[in-house]
Amino acid sequence: MNACETTELEAVAVERENIVHLPLGLLGFESTKRYALLASPDEAPFCWLQVLGDPGLAFLVLSPFEVLPEYQMELSEEDTEFLELASPADALVYCVVTLHANGAATMNLKGPIVLNRFTLTGKQVVLVNAADYALQHPIRTLH
Repeated sequence: MNACETTELEAVAVERENIVHLPLGLLGFESTKRYALLASPDEAPFCWLQVLGDPGLAFLVLSPFEVLPEYQMELSEEDTEFLELASPADALVYCVVTLHANGAATMNLKGPIVLNRFTLTGKQVVLVNAADYALQHPIRTLH
């Protein structure tokens, strides 16, 4: 077990089971490849993608299905092969949440982060059906 400092500067236990590898990084953070996926019951259903080795950098993420249960993402064949997804059930899906100065929160439904739930290798993808979704989809009260 390793420890990971979070943005609040408290050490959090990081198990092998929650270390995520994004070989291509995230948009704008292409050189950052290793993250810890951190969840706290107090912050559920939100999670953090905490950069390993940089306690000052973390991304708030949320499953798109929490906000839009009918969300239907279409992955390209290339992305499906890259992620080695045999079926849709093999995927974990998160969207980056943006907190705005006016108190609003939005999430990027066009470019979700898709993880293979078994290998924890992932990729931020551009959906084949990206035109169906917003880059800044409003997050309202969660059910």
